[in-house]
Amino acid sequence: MKRVILSGGGTGGHIYPAVAVAEALKQRHGDKVEILFVGAEGKMEMEKVPALGYDIVGLPIAGMQRRFDLKNLLVPFKVVQSVSRAKRVIRDFSADIVVGFGGYASAPVLWAAQRMGVPTVIQEQNSYAGVTNKILSRKARRICVAYDDMERFFRADRIIMTGNPLRGNFAPCKQKSEEALSYYGLKADMPTLLVVGGSLGTRTLNEMMKRWILSLEGEAPVQVIWQTGKYYEQEMRAFLQEHPTRNIWQGAFIERMDYAYEVADLVISRSGACTVSELCLVGKPTLFVPSPNVAEDHQTKNAMALVEKDAAEMVRDVEAVSKGMERALELLGDKARLEQLAKNIVKLGVADAAERVVRQIEKEW
Repeated sequence: MKRVILSGGGTGGHIYPAVAVAEALKQRHGDKVEILFVGAEGKMEMEKVPALGYDIVGLPIAGMQRRFDLKNLLVPFKVVQSVSRAKRVIRDFSADIVVGFGGYASAPVLWAAQRMGVPTVIQEQNSYAGVTNKILSRKARRICVAYDDMERFFRADRIIMTGNPLRGNFAPCKQKSEEALSYYGLKADMPTLLVVGGSLGTRTLNEMMKRWILSLEGEAPVQVIWQTGKYYEQEMRAFLQEHPTRNIWQGAFIERMDYAYEVADLVISRSGACTVSELCLVGKPTLFVPSPNVAEDHQTKNAMALVEKDAAEMVRDVEAVSKGMERALELLGDKARLEQLAKNIVKLGVADAAERVVRQIEKEW
């Protein structure tokens, strides 16, 4: 029996790669592997992971707030408390290996494991490594990455190109099925744009859509699947009721993302690591609008890693409201450019990323 601790959380971008690796471990080893997740108390992993059938332990860890906040004074005490609890969890679970996926919880668990002599592996999802992973990588056995040129941050002899593990099956689809079109009430002979800003939503992309809709006269010249996100659902629904516009499907959340990808001729999206990996696998031409509100501005760096390979285009957040839809419509009218972007982005997809990470874990436990 091998015992594996998977640690990470705070956002879906850290949780779901860990879950994908857990599923791959179970598929390869069945009952011969035992898995324990370690997350941060009060974060989404404490609800999402048990719902998927896995055990999880929460640590009292918290991140520093960028703006002045008295809660920052408590962070050092929470770090010490979290490291102490992490050591106890590792000892009680008799962990053979600890794998960190980023987020608040992974740092104290990896740090504790390394000082206890337990092998550690890091899965870095972004093209620009954070300070914590750079420090912890010095004693990690392997660093699994999804982008080229990561030697800037980690020792070259420990880097393994695995791609980002994803849950679900993503693959290129060149034909638009009747089922996918009818699901969103779309026409087969009209270009389709997918605007997606994550499950919670993105103010910039929603304001971009509002501004564009106000410039129309009740009918969009292209079809749009517009995911507004949970935070903005009521506001955007009220806006569309006030300004009804044909050819626009609007929803807080996209249940059938496979259908949305299938019918989309172009995607406008944020550039979180897992989203970028999904878009590479489905081979969709993409106009990225990176979020500026993330550590080390890593979404811009993720997007630029593709832009530099002519595998995507990018509009900065500050320009997206005024210029995003203008550029999207230009692209939708340029089939040759769309084909070039699709051809280049699909080359970057790694379909077996979870299995690749598992193979690295197996080499170290």
